[in-house]
Amino acid sequence: MTPDAQNTDVTQVRRALISVYDKTGLEIMATSLFGAGVEIVSTGSTAARIRSVGIEVTEVADVTGSPEMMDGRVKTLHPAIHGGILADRDNESHRQALDENGITPVDLVVVNLYPFRDTVADPDVTPAAAIEMIDIGGPTMVRAAAKNHRHVGVVTSPAGYEAIIAEINATGGLSGETRRNLAAQAFAHTASYDADVSAWFARDVAFPERHGPVYAKAHGLRYGENPHQGAAYYVERGQPWGLGSATVLGGKELSYNNILDTDAALGMALDFDDPCIAIIKHTNPAGLAVADTLAAAYPLARAGDPVSVFGGIVAANRTIDRATAEQIVEVFTEVVVAPGFDDDALHVLRGKKNLRILAVERPTRPGGDRVIRSVSGGLLVQEPDSAPETPDTWTTPTQAKPDEATLAELAFAWTVCKHVKSNGIVLTSNRAVVGVGAGQMSRVDSVNLAVAKSEGRHEGSVLASDAFFPFRDGPDAAMDAGVRAIVQPGGSVRDDEVVAACNERGIPMVFTGRRHFRH
Repeated sequence: MTPDAQNTDVTQVRRALISVYDKTGLEIMATSLFGAGVEIVSTGSTAARIRSVGIEVTEVADVTGSPEMMDGRVKTLHPAIHGGILADRDNESHRQALDENGITPVDLVVVNLYPFRDTVADPDVTPAAAIEMIDIGGPTMVRAAAKNHRHVGVVTSPAGYEAIIAEINATGGLSGETRRNLAAQAFAHTASYDADVSAWFARDVAFPERHGPVYAKAHGLRYGENPHQGAAYYVERGQPWGLGSATVLGGKELSYNNILDTDAALGMALDFDDPCIAIIKHTNPAGLAVADTLAAAYPLARAGDPVSVFGGIVAANRTIDRATAEQIVEVFTEVVVAPGFDDDALHVLRGKKNLRILAVERPTRPGGDRVIRSVSGGLLVQEPDSAPETPDTWTTPTQAKPDEATLAELAFAWTVCKHVKSNGIVLTSNRAVVGVGAGQMSRVDSVNLAVAKSEGRHEGSVLASDAFFPFRDGPDAAMDAGVRAIVQPGGSVRDDEVVAACNERGIPMVFTGRRHFRH
């Protein structure tokens, strides 16, 4: 146990420094501190707000003997303030310095920072306006108080006021454990703030020298991928988007695997403009279809793999109506995610008390700006695989050419295929998945698996492959099963051999010039 962990003594709070941009709960906090006999030192607009409810306030300028200046840029950066925060009261020379300079110790610092992240989220913000939202005095006081947490408490969010007030009212001060926990929160707060500023300065650099996205803990999870693994869920701090902005409308707590699969399902469904249902197992599509309505698409998606849809994740790219909901609850489903739900649909879905129901608006940042994956000792960062497909640039090296309807079906299959773990093969018919081969060690194995999973529905289907065929064995197996057209990236040294195989059977094969590995 560290010395800090043993520091459980209560430090009495006699003097508090309050300087906040976000004034939520300020009046209650100030009134409670004043009622507990705490002297309040404050700045500018914070002091004015506290006075407005009849609370006495000592101005920082009266403590420092210097006026606020330079439009408020300089007000708390003074020994009379930081000496009171940083003094080690167990150190005789520090106590002597306080006495010699007439400095009164500060026991509690209540500071929150300028809203830099929210400010720069505005695409029209000017550089000058952004710069003015870089807080200097606030982080300095926060870090000073956190460093000296053996004697000083620090609160950086209105969300913490209630607990602090309760403890001060109960004990007259803050325990060592509380001060240490507050210090940890404070350093995390300033670290994330600095990361926001750094990211803004590097906003035009695709891959900066340092990568510092900041995530906030949303909640703990019962366990990770397996029951023996601890886990927690974090969301991107600031402007939430995608699954991080989900509203839970019903059901049990989401698990680690639920979150992974739901994110995959949502990404698939939102990749289509027409009404789409995607049913996911282990981040791969067990079924996916588009139709004129969600209610019409659901049975087509379910038919993609009637066995594997049991216990799956259902995602839609439209508001789910009652007719769709009634079909969903016929099969055991873990999660349903969509941009919205009709009241009647919610009533039906909530009839399954364990079914998790999530509403997620279509993201304004499809796929995000970057895809981040952890590896031992580091991160891999890449652009998302979200560039629009352009079938008009595809080429057809085979003698047989696809007609317009076949090309549209190939485009559908190709879009689905980019969401399948490599080696990925997808068979579709009439804008519905009929077979998937995912994550196999060889491409021909994926073809054979997709055909087997189709359970006889492969005849007359089209095939999409996420990467080129290195040999003709894959296309041969597909054509033996009755596949009528193929789409793949091309680019193999054996492309001529593969094209010749298709020419022998008289079927078209399209080259996209782009692969979709998904590991």
